[in-house]
Amino acid sequence: MGWIEDSVASVKSFKLRQALHQAVSLGMIVASALMIWKTLMCVTGSESPVVVVLSESMEPGFSRGDILFLYMSQDPIRVGEIVVYNIEGRDIPVVHRVIKVHERKDTGEVDILTKGDNNEGDDIPLYAPDQYWLHRHHIMGRAVGFLPYVGWATIIMSEKPVVKYVLISALGLLALTSND
Repeated sequence: MGWIEDSVASVKSFKLRQALHQAVSLGMIVASALMIWKTLMCVTGSESPVVVVLSESMEPGFSRGDILFLYMSQDPIRVGEIVVYNIEGRDIPVVHRVIKVHERKDTGEVDILTKGDNNEGDDIPLYAPDQYWLHRHHIMGRAVGFLPYVGWATIIMSEKPVVKYVLISALGLLALTSND
C-alpha cells in the first residue's frame, strides 16, 4: 500500500509546468506517428501500409502475429501474390493468396479469387453475400515484406483489454514518478 500513497503524493506535487511539458511531448509523439503513417500511405499507395496477421490461415508462410508490409501499385494482380483485402460489412481485413485472376474482355475489369494457404477451400464464403470475386477496389495492398511475431503485442492488447489498461496505467505512473 505504500507505493499507492507515494503515487498519490507524487500526483499532488505535480507542477503545472511539468504537466504542460508532458502534454506537449505526448502531442508531438502522436503527431509524429500520424505523419509517419500518412507518409507511408503515400509512399506505398495503400490505405493500410502495415497489417498484423490475425489467424493461422496463411501458415506455414505467415504465422499469427507476423507484421506484413503492404504496397499497392497499378501493376496487374497475379496468381500467387499475397494480398490484403477488405469486404464491405467486415471490420478486419483478410490476408490471403490469389489463386485465380479473370480479366473480362468487354470491360477490362479484373475478377480475383483468393484462398488461405492453410484453408481447404477458396474464400467465397468470406466474401459478401452473392459475391463470388474480389475486384481491385477490395484490395488494400500486396505483401512485400514481413516481421515475424512482432504483431503479437497488438493481438494480446486487442484480445485481452485488461493488459492494455495495465500497461497504460503502468506507463502513466512511470511518467509521473520520473519527474520527481
